[in-house]
Amino acid sequence: MFVDSLLGIIGFGIGIPIGLLLGFFIFIYFQPRDVYQDHVTKSVDEFDSTSLIDLVFQLPLWIMSPDYERVDWVNRIIHDMWPYLDKAVRGIIKTSAEATFAEYIGQYCIKSICFERLTLGNIPPKIHGLKAQESKENELVLDLALRWAGNSDIALVIKLFSLQFQVELVDFQISSATRIVLKPFVPTFPCFSGIAVSLMEKPKIDFGLRIMGGDVMSIPVFYQFVQEIVARQVAKLYLWPQTYDIDILEDSIGATKKPVGILHVKVVRARKLLNMDFLTTSDPYVKLSLTGERLSSKRTSVKMNNLNPEWNEDFKMTVKDPVSQILQMHLFDWEKVGAHDYLGMQVVPLNMLTPYEKKALTLDLVNSMDSNDRHNKKPRGQITVETTFVPFLEDSKQFSGSSDSTGNGSSQNESHNHDNISLCGSGLLLVTVVEAKDVEGKYQNNPYATILFGGDRRKTQSIKKTRNPYWNEEFEFVLDEAPVKEVIHVEVMSKRRRFGFMIKETLGHVDINLGDVVCNGRINEKYNLVNSRDGIIHLDIRWKVI
Repeated sequence: MFVDSLLGIIGFGIGIPIGLLLGFFIFIYFQPRDVYQDHVTKSVDEFDSTSLIDLVFQLPLWIMSPDYERVDWVNRIIHDMWPYLDKAVRGIIKTSAEATFAEYIGQYCIKSICFERLTLGNIPPKIHGLKAQESKENELVLDLALRWAGNSDIALVIKLFSLQFQVELVDFQISSATRIVLKPFVPTFPCFSGIAVSLMEKPKIDFGLRIMGGDVMSIPVFYQFVQEIVARQVAKLYLWPQTYDIDILEDSIGATKKPVGILHVKVVRARKLLNMDFLTTSDPYVKLSLTGERLSSKRTSVKMNNLNPEWNEDFKMTVKDPVSQILQMHLFDWEKVGAHDYLGMQVVPLNMLTPYEKKALTLDLVNSMDSNDRHNKKPRGQITVETTFVPFLEDSKQFSGSSDSTGNGSSQNESHNHDNISLCGSGLLLVTVVEAKDVEGKYQNNPYATILFGGDRRKTQSIKKTRNPYWNEEFEFVLDEAPVKEVIHVEVMSKRRRFGFMIKETLGHVDINLGDVVCNGRINEKYNLVNSRDGIIHLDIRWKVI
């Protein structure tokens, strides 16, 4: 026993110095791996090809594509607003998902599907590059590279028969090329009425899936299968041109309504009109207008010395909202000198008209549409009109009428003959003068645009002291036949006053063959102005068939 104890003491005394010596040499000659090292900056030329391949996919898009911009300030805004964006996005997800869940309840023995937990976490997505695309439409197009590796926590409870299953979605990651379109622009804050979101390519999605606490994504084959299915389904729903639309403003707020049809009005006759003249009888005429329109009213001819005039005159008026617009008819007694005497009025709400159906109306004239107006008790005669509302071919499905009852065969025939109809039928020509660029004259620039078509001349407002005027004014031409062989002349001019005289100067012009507009339905292009050094004009011309 004594010998064993002595040997142990000797071994301990010798082992400690030897161990310390070996540890010292290891510390000196071997650098530890877990010690932090400063990052070494290297040029791209110093990397080998393998390292570059691994590195490229981690670089932001603003580095690889110079036309994409670095937007750290946007990421900062998203970071600060993320707690509120999280709640807003959760509301959208919940609303959309519950509508989808409702379709599966009752099928496959599923009794209920509901969220147990829904949070996107505290890590916001990041934009790795942004590019504003040029667009000729009334919109702003933004392409961005979006990446998000969040700590979201989403849990569903699915009740199948009498059993409940918990499905958890964790560690969600996505990388996508996203397009955001703000459209259309309106003169009401925030100056656009909606947002359209779409994907420009199939997204890269990765996530974990747990069922009853078990990680089913640990199965290699199942993992790849689910990832591919989810990516395909997301691309199928939102890959451009498919969009996810978010309404910002109501349709009635700020938005400019487009024409949807033509109202044909035939002023037939009037009977027993008031006599407003002293020595002779009245010289009546009718003024027609639609509510909500800034266009000048239509007017019949004057019937001299006649209290029972016969007109039988036809008019065509552009309709933008057949639900709310009203046809107004005012009768006057024409006077050679002074104001014309008022004879009476009547109205026809367009919502009482059936599309494509002619309606003859004989209406008693009144002083005003105020039911409490005491002047309405005085007889003012009657007016007879015939009205027909004809929607444009592309908008006919919005309205009930003969188009809904023609059957499938008629619809197929209509689609088959669409080109022939557009080439020979009547319709509406819409010309929007958007803007001009680099128009310059010899003197001070106050540019305006004139449109000459079929002997009818229209003019935009004049913009003072600019070489880049923005008008965005629309002009309408109701035509009996498609303008296949017609040419429209658009000229940019400038005017100024000198010594009391108005001096006009042409800044350039362009002639456009409308045959291309009729065949294509629309042309939205920028044209180089003739007789202008660098002048360009932007025109949006559409042909809508009745």
